Amino acid sequence: MVKRNPLDTVNKPAHKPRKATVTTKRPISRTPRRKKKKKNVIREWYANKPRWVIGLISGIIAIAYAIALYLFFIRPYLYRWNTEDIYFYRPAVHGIDISHYQGEIDWVKLGDDRYKGNPLHFIIMKATEGSDMLDDNFQQNFANARENGFIRGAYHFFSPLSPAYKQADFYIKNVKLEAHDLPPVLDVERRGSYGDDSLRIEVKNWLRIIETHYGVKPIIYASYRFKENYLSDSLLNTYPYWIAHYEVDSLEYKGKWAFWQHRDNGKLTGIKGCVDMNVFNGDLKELLEMTIQEDTVTHTTAY
Repeated sequence: MVKRNPLDTVNKPAHKPRKATVTTKRPISRTPRRKKKKKNVIREWYANKPRWVIGLISGIIAIAYAIALYLFFIRPYLYRWNTEDIYFYRPAVHGIDISHYQGEIDWVKLGDDRYKGNPLHFIIMKATEGSDMLDDNFQQNFANARENGFIRGAYHFFSPLSPAYKQADFYIKNVKLEAHDLPPVLDVERRGSYGDDSLRIEVKNWLRIIETHYGVKPIIYASYRFKENYLSDSLLNTYPYWIAHYEVDSLEYKGKWAFWQHRDNGKLTGIKGCVDMNVFNGDLKELLEMTIQEDTVTHTTAY
């Protein structure tokens, strides 16, 4: 047996790693593909047409854009830019509606106002809201309107937070209508938690109580959309309507209406700030016929 020196293992040279053989591949010569140019059909079509045709088509496109711009962006706000107030050029019976938001009113100046040659004939003011809110300026405004020769009216702002009969009773306690006053007005703008049917039932309850007490058919105030969505049925449609619809030059509501509140930023002498502007759907004689008559006041139910 041959003995090995232990140092031979330690001093044994390590195996050198084999060198990797690198094979160089010759690049494949490829002819670069030419990108096909997409044909611009529109450009080619224009290029083959006479200049007058191109001018005509461009003009039509420009007019179409202008019409669309007017109908969708300019027309809805045109009357707000018109300081001449286009509504007062029309032969109609004009009026306003007010509340404590208008503050103190100079009734002498307002009575003398002849805006664009048309006097104001009627003023409808806020009287009550819900079952316990009386407008701070109602009694003063109501008396001043009569003293200054205006046909006056009083509206109740309907609240979905209290029963209709309580709201009707509160209105009756605070509003004493006289001959030549407009019928009571119910302002309905909020649904609250009422469903469609329950809202209509409550509105009808208020109208029935008020009509029984004053002996005249009340007026319903609502926006165009609110009326269409929530206050349309065979019974409610028999009442006179006061429709609020702004930013249009003609009322789109197709049903029968008595008043149209056409803007909320009117400017009049005697009132600081803005005021709602309205027009009556008829002449002055028809407006006077709509007011409470002497015999109706005589037979009004005592409260």
